[in-house]
Formats: sequence, C-alpha cells, structure tokens
Amino acid sequence: MKAIKKVTVLLLLTITSTFAQEVTTSKFGKGLLNITGKDSTFYMNFSARMQYLSATSWSEGDFENRESNFLVRRSRLKFSGFAYNPKLTYKLELGLSNRDISGASAFTSNAPRYILDAYIRWNFYKNFTLQAGQGKLPGNIERVISSGNLALVDRSLLNSKFNIDRDLGIQFRHHFKLSENFIVKEIFAISQGEGRNITKGNLGGHQYTSRIEVLPFGKFKSKGDYKGADLDREQTPKLLVGVVYDVNNNAVKSRSNMGSYLETNEGFYQTDINTLFFDTHFKYRGFSLMAEYADRDADDPIAKNEDNSLTGDVVNIGNSTNIQMGYVTPSNLAITGRYTNVNFDSIVSSNNKITQYTIGLSKYVAKHKLKVQTDLTYEDSVSSSNKLVYRLQFDIHF
Repeated sequence: MKAIKKVTVLLLLTITSTFAQEVTTSKFGKGLLNITGKDSTFYMNFSARMQYLSATSWSEGDFENRESNFLVRRSRLKFSGFAYNPKLTYKLELGLSNRDISGASAFTSNAPRYILDAYIRWNFYKNFTLQAGQGKLPGNIERVISSGNLALVDRSLLNSKFNIDRDLGIQFRHHFKLSENFIVKEIFAISQGEGRNITKGNLGGHQYTSRIEVLPFGKFKSKGDYKGADLDREQTPKLLVGVVYDVNNNAVKSRSNMGSYLETNEGFYQTDINTLFFDTHFKYRGFSLMAEYADRDADDPIAKNEDNSLTGDVVNIGNSTNIQMGYVTPSNLAITGRYTNVNFDSIVSSNNKITQYTIGLSKYVAKHKLKVQTDLTYEDSVSSSNKLVYRLQFDIHF
C-alpha cells in the first residue's frame, strides 16, 4: 500500500509539473485559466460568471402589498479558444442556475437545458467564416449582446416577447469594407427552428435568418458595438445600423422558435412565421443610444385542428419599439433610461398594449466584469393593473 501511495504521489507531482508549464492565470475578468498545448495546437480559456438579483414589484394603488424575489439570476461556465489552428475556434457555455436550465420537456428528453452555446467557427477563407452548432441566431442587437454586458439589469420587454434566441444549425459570416472606415457585415443562418437543446428531431420546417449591419465610422473599441454603455468613451462617433429578416418555415411554436408548442388533436399546428428587426447603436464620449424595432407576423396565426376547430393557441404576432440611452461619467458611474412599447395583435391578448419606462443607475468597478446595477420600471398596461418594479443586481465575471 505504501508503494502504491508513493507512486500515486509521484504521478500527481508529475502531472502538476507538466501542467504548470501549460497553464497560466489571467488578470481579473479575463478568465480563470488559460491552457495552451505544448505544441501550440490548442488553446482554452476557462471563465465563470454570476449574477445575483433582488426584485420587488407593487401594483399601482396597492403599495402595501408587494412581491419580492431573491435569486441567482445567472450562473455560468464558459470555455473558449482554438483547436488545431487559430482559424478554428470554439465556444462552450453552460448554465447552472434554475433560470438557465429550466424548460425541460419531452422535446429535450425531459433533461435540464444546461447547454447554452456549443459551436465551432472556421475562418476558412479571408473574411468568410462558417459556424456550426448551437448558439445565438443573428437577431436583434439587444439579444446578441451578452447578458453580462448590458447597460441595465436585464433586457427589455421587446426582447423577451420577440427575440429569436438560440438554435441549432449553421451560420455563414462575412465582412468587407466600402472605404477605409465603412464596414459591412453579413450573417446568414439556417437552423432547426425550435430553439436550444432539442433532441426529438425537426417537427416543422427550417428557420432562415439574415442580418446585415453597417458601421459607417469604423469599428467600435473593444467590440463595443455589442456591449451596453460607452465604457471606452469613444473619442470619435461610432455607429452601427442593422436589419434582420427571419423566416421560420412551418413553425410549430407560438413565438417562432420560442414560446409554447402549438399542439392539436392530431399533432402540431404549422404556419410560416416572419420576424423583422431594425436596430442601431451609437456611442460617443460616454454617451450611448440603442434603438430597436421588432415585428412578427404569420401566414395564419390562429391554430386549428384538422377539422378547423380552434385549439385556443395563437402565434404571438405584433410589434415593439425599444429606445435606450445613457451616459457614463469619468468615474464609471452611469445613468440609463429606457422606453419600451409592445403592441400585440388583438387576437393574441386583450392586454395588447404594454408600455414600460425604466431608469437605471450602474457603478462599474471593473467595467462589465464587476458592477452593481439598479433600476426602477413603471409599467402601463391597457387591461391590467399598472405596476412598479425595483431591481438590484450584483454582477461578477472571472
């Protein structure tokens, strides 16, 4: 037994010594570990992040009664790097909080939905890149911005009601310059059309997403076009303008690849769902402005059985506008305001119009990697009680 223990200790010391030559640590916010192969044929950055949220809401006219909630809003692990060649990169992101893994169903083998992103990207020729796997579709800018890089506590109502989120499939990416500073980016995606972690096969058709964006004044600092708040304090104006058109052919869910399944007596109701987005993002000397418009329509939004009787389900068609602006002081204290309006078609809900006004305050200790954010939202609804929502969130990224 003593001999076995000695061999075990020696083996552990050998492994530790071997990895000590390959593993390095990073500065705060740059990942926990960096692992490089001895022959430089692979690289991995391992990082973790957490968001702790407290939220309280009151109905207008009844401020004595309130609803409070404390939760780990997000808790995630991320692995990224390259394999074999720096032109072949990958990303794996896992969600551990209840909000991250909820939504298990027969279509996900009744298993928690741990996987958020799991894809590879291959820069196979000049400015052309192919992506395969599960990841965010090239939808509205607010959705593609990481939840850890938002200027407010969380995304807007436009995003929660109209975004096209993640899916399984392939994406083609390309960019070119019209002049020294004028950049054009194109993304085209073909996906399964039913969201992330689906294991039961494709029930309807496929989803096709195209996004074109222009940056007339050149690149943002540190990829700031996909980060909230102008923490880099752009010294010259920077602007992104994007348009997205998404077609989900024979979709079987109420919000394209999101929402509930449109089940019938005989199977699933299918209809083509089209989603359109316009968005823009502007930054200059601490000031930022982000605006979005979303519109969803369907060929026949009212779900029916084969005998034309109604199932009671409908596609959530309608439109929404979201405008957000903010300013970051030199001490990295930021104030942000947001206006969001959602208009559902009358067949979707009698509460077909919702307007939210949000004011937020953020303190960035280490940019988005360590911050405290708080906001207050007033919601005005057509057919339900208006309400106030106060939120406080602490965010840390290693």
